[in-house]
Amino acid sequence: MRKIFLLFFLLSAGWTFAQESRQYSVEANYFYGSIWEHNPNISHLITEHPEGLLLHFNRKTYGLQAWERRYNYPDVGFSLSYQNLKNPHLGENFGAYAHLGFYFLKRHLLLKVGQGLAITTNPYDPDENYRNNAYGSRILSSTIFTGNLQFENLVGGLGFQTGLSLIHYSNADFKSPNSSTNTLALSAGLNYNFDHKTKRDFVPKDPKMAFSAPLRYNLVLRGGVNTMGVIGSETFPFLTVSAYVDKSLNQKSTLQAGAEFFWSRAMEEFIYYQSVAFPVGETTGEEDARRAGVFVGHQLTFRRLSLVTQLGYYFYYPYDNYVDQIYNRVGLQRPIYKDLFGSVTVRSHGANAEAVEFSLGYRF
Repeated sequence: MRKIFLLFFLLSAGWTFAQESRQYSVEANYFYGSIWEHNPNISHLITEHPEGLLLHFNRKTYGLQAWERRYNYPDVGFSLSYQNLKNPHLGENFGAYAHLGFYFLKRHLLLKVGQGLAITTNPYDPDENYRNNAYGSRILSSTIFTGNLQFENLVGGLGFQTGLSLIHYSNADFKSPNSSTNTLALSAGLNYNFDHKTKRDFVPKDPKMAFSAPLRYNLVLRGGVNTMGVIGSETFPFLTVSAYVDKSLNQKSTLQAGAEFFWSRAMEEFIYYQSVAFPVGETTGEEDARRAGVFVGHQLTFRRLSLVTQLGYYFYYPYDNYVDQIYNRVGLQRPIYKDLFGSVTVRSHGANAEAVEFSLGYRF
């Protein structure tokens, strides 16, 4: 799983520095905040205010590619993070991300999103660190969101920024426990533009033109492994078959709607576990572990990489003590060859991630 995550990280970052007209900047931010208690199971881990550093290495775009003009000439690049969780059971986290930065308010508001991997220094251990029920593995998936008021080139190429940051760590139930953490923090720092003496003009944005696209049909196979959410659980395979229709509204946005069928060995094992561990409970062990759902979604395309977000509902869910009936899916999708595409997504129920899905699909 780690190799595939790294592959998608490199794919998303690979085109970052592969274009012409390169101008670079760097940002350094100190942050200080609080861990959000999204799950009462982690309340014992929230003791002090975490702090850390975020470093962003950016390449500025000027509209040489059409997608750059559509997104108001964003920054692309990679980020590094360090966070002290200020709890001896959580330890410290180090992360690396590919990111995109979007400008608003005459390029003074910069919203940045990054996806990557993190390493934690003190993961769960049944003997040495049994209180850490947030991180069940040393390697974690991590997401960062930052929103800064940014001012550049105030003194030469030096400027400053301040704003808010959200940092998420989880292994998406690849290994239990996995309660995860979310840190909301205030941040402030400095930025430096290495090419501040060189003035570059933006390529003018394309005039708005009529856009029309037919309905397209998609068939996707999603698979992977996850646990049943019980500490010490083994990993089990799962398979999801999705069929949906999509309609492109423009060159950026595509709407989706469809249905899917879920088969999960982890859910089967959870039903068996509940029947044995709690013999006087409601679970008999004969319950159906299959699920079927319907969903709506949106695909936001940046050049060849897309951000997929979906919201679904299990209309067939005979055993309802496993996860919530409403689910969501977020991830990255990229074409492989013509109408064949691949994706890596996380399927969650609120803040509770059930699985990382590795998918192969075809668009008819």
